[in-house]
Amino acid sequence: MGRLGVTEILVILAVVLLLFGGKKIPELMKGLGSGIKEFKNAAKDDNKEPADKKEEEEKK
Repeated sequence: MGRLGVTEILVILAVVLLLFGGKKIPELMKGLGSGIKEFKNAAKDDNKEPADKKEEEEKK
């Protein structure tokens, strides 16, 4: 399997358009964007957690 070319991407986009319709696609993209944003925020918070725990242990 190689990389996706322009033709393959256009076919995938056409199938998505047929499956979901023109009105649903903006809603799907908005949901996808907010999901990615939530994931990034959770990943940042997860990285900060160990530092907070270390500080609490040092205070004890």
